[in-house]
Amino acid sequence: MKASGQQRQYLVLENYIGGKFVHCENHIDSYDPSTGEVYCRVPDSGQEEVDAAVAAAKEAFPEWSACSPQQRAQVLNKLADLIEAHLEEFAQAESRDQGKTVAFARTVDIPRSAHNFRFFASSVLHHTTDCSQMDHMGCLNYTIRCPVGVAGLISPWNLPLYLLTWKIAPAIATGNTVVAKPSEMTSVTAWMMCKLMQQAGIPPGVVNIVFGTGPKAGDALVGHPNVPLISFTGSTATAQRITERSAPYCKKLSLELGGKNPAIIFADADLDQCIETTIRSSFSNQVRSFVALAKSEGGIIHCGEGVDQLDLPQQNNSGYFMPATVISGVSDSSRVMQEEIFGPVTCVSPFDTEEEAVSKGNGVRYGLACTVWSRDVGKIHRMARRLHTGLVWTNCWLVRDLNLPFGGMKHSGVGREGGKDSYHFFTEVKTVAIKH
Repeated sequence: MKASGQQRQYLVLENYIGGKFVHCENHIDSYDPSTGEVYCRVPDSGQEEVDAAVAAAKEAFPEWSACSPQQRAQVLNKLADLIEAHLEEFAQAESRDQGKTVAFARTVDIPRSAHNFRFFASSVLHHTTDCSQMDHMGCLNYTIRCPVGVAGLISPWNLPLYLLTWKIAPAIATGNTVVAKPSEMTSVTAWMMCKLMQQAGIPPGVVNIVFGTGPKAGDALVGHPNVPLISFTGSTATAQRITERSAPYCKKLSLELGGKNPAIIFADADLDQCIETTIRSSFSNQVRSFVALAKSEGGIIHCGEGVDQLDLPQQNNSGYFMPATVISGVSDSSRVMQEEIFGPVTCVSPFDTEEEAVSKGNGVRYGLACTVWSRDVGKIHRMARRLHTGLVWTNCWLVRDLNLPFGGMKHSGVGREGGKDSYHFFTEVKTVAIKH
């Protein structure tokens, strides 16, 4: 491959199957969003590669599931140590591959990826089960939790390593083996983590990662008869396809889908704290078509109309940059108010009463998260109860206790994951009745 008249070298990724890197004949170009140029080549895997990964995971399952929680926890902690030891390399790669700042990847994405392994290594040691005594029958009943088998894990492009490890960690901590498919747009840090698996003591086949697109690799995974469980983070449209493909096999599904998360700011809010945090929550994830749509509907563009406002170095002129954009004057039914915009775009809409704020907040098909800003404690509790979202942040944003459930309502998903919830999802409960 040539660019600018010179030979260009690309990073070429390989699938990780059965503890080994496996070459793939076909590849997809992945672009560096800061330059708009090809950065690496990602395997374009399909049914053959998925079949091999599932076979490896199925073969590894009996031995891995027979390990004690303490043994599995030791391995997860070791992998966390290795990720932390290579934190800067992972942060640089995540920034170049996804487009987020190095500072954000260094302080959020990569540390939280290591924390995911540490958290589930610990939490798996402390779960309890139920027991009941039936004196009139002379029976004792108790429950046990068993791993499901091969878990299919599909993670998105916006938090590549963070959300991938959020799925892998509880899956293998509870004794499952996995076949994971990261987004084909942001696969590099997952591939880098594969290099640490053997060193961490993870046996071959316990973690398999197959790279590729949703229609090929993803579809082969969710439709595979030997994958009884799917955890997916991505779009609502893709989740509908996953539900259809998995239905004949009665698979367990956890679907974390899109969001249109309102930030409700009351007049009595601490504006110094609120504005700073809301700017970060609105603009930290880097679609111009929605800005044009808003203008066509009579919306007012307060800032961010053109990329020419940005003073970019020459090497970044072809990159995927967009200035922070603020829009007002559009109706609540407008697409910019109703649809998920993956870009630094926020819409501002005034309200007068709590009732109106609730109506606007609930007036979208999504229900993932929201924020409420007010000094009035009673108002905060009333709003939190009435808003139809799986998570309500009040006077804060992006605060996560992994012990507690995370997931959405309405079109934002099915199921919850977190300490106890992930434990329940990645295991099957069995009741044992013993007559005295």
